[in-house]
Amino acid sequence: MKLNLDNTALQWQEKARRFAEDELIPCEIEAEMNGGRLPAEVSKRHKMMAIELGFSSMDVPREHGGLQLRTVDQVAVWEQLGHVTNALCWCFSEPHQWMFEACSEQQLQRYVLPLMSGERKECYAITEAESGSDVVINTTAELTDEGYLVNGEKWFVTSANLADYLFLQAKLTSGPHAGSDAMFFVDQNSAGIEQSRVPLFSHTFDHHHPELRFNNVLVPVANRIGDEGDGMSFSHSWFRRERLMIAARDCGAAARLIEEATAWAKQREVDGGKLIDKQLVQAMLADSVTELWAARLITFEAAEAHDRGEDVKSLHARCSIAKLYASEAAYRIADRAVQIFGGRGYMRENCAERFSREIRVDRIWEGASEVQRLVIARALAKRGLDGM
Repeated sequence: MKLNLDNTALQWQEKARRFAEDELIPCEIEAEMNGGRLPAEVSKRHKMMAIELGFSSMDVPREHGGLQLRTVDQVAVWEQLGHVTNALCWCFSEPHQWMFEACSEQQLQRYVLPLMSGERKECYAITEAESGSDVVINTTAELTDEGYLVNGEKWFVTSANLADYLFLQAKLTSGPHAGSDAMFFVDQNSAGIEQSRVPLFSHTFDHHHPELRFNNVLVPVANRIGDEGDGMSFSHSWFRRERLMIAARDCGAAARLIEEATAWAKQREVDGGKLIDKQLVQAMLADSVTELWAARLITFEAAEAHDRGEDVKSLHARCSIAKLYASEAAYRIADRAVQIFGGRGYMRENCAERFSREIRVDRIWEGASEVQRLVIARALAKRGLDGM
């Protein structure tokens, strides 16, 4: 199932494949059996290797020391990293293009560029108890003589246990932009930040998703990202990119599931023959291959549309289509793989069992499947098929 990728994309694909297969996949079961954690020296090695391979600088402009890779190259990388369970591929931070458009030079030096070198680690405090895919923001930011006072609660702050600062979105309470959103850099050691709960989730990641309370947390004006009221536009840029990369990772997960289920079916003896020769199993594998091929075509075409510089509204729709289709297809493929493995597929040491838990959330976070359908339908209504 080879796409017509040029040599540059193929080289990045191979780098990521080797890293995933040689370094990360062999550590999956150890992570699964130890709450997602690996020995500190192993995690450090993975992080440094990823940085040396250039994964942390893929989306960074060249004038800031980055590689400024095309979107299609980055999708090729994340597809291969998607072969890995237990979020072991999250071993590096990755500054994104929107940060260089939104942040001041001081912010870039203090918060953004250290992500590329691995000196700092970020997390995103966006979601709240009352919000979901519609992004309801009740956390407030009140401007005072000393800075902004932030009050509220954030849920699902992914990687907060490993990060030293947050991207935080809050609603302004005063001034000409009162009622609109702003985004801030907030240091984790700021007075007034309280961890209220660390829920357990289906997956086994070392990246936790705690609930954080902000009680009169003082944030300097210099830590506001962009102008007052710009917060939601930055979130939209982040969502668009992350939806595309989720699709890429789901393609990678689906490919590994098909490969491992096929290998098992080819050697499993059932009723005097091979499992692969049973037509119902063949049908499950055929459906899985067809869905993966479609998901890859959609996802890589969306990436190429970014590189062609197509209209941003069109790109929003394309990323929603990619995430919707790839995430739902990958979940169906994971379920079929568990069925093909039988009882072995229900064991945590089997990647099909782990993927069946891990990729379920891809139909929820960064916009649930239902929201992606709304985005797609609204784009169709406004611009028609050709305009999408």
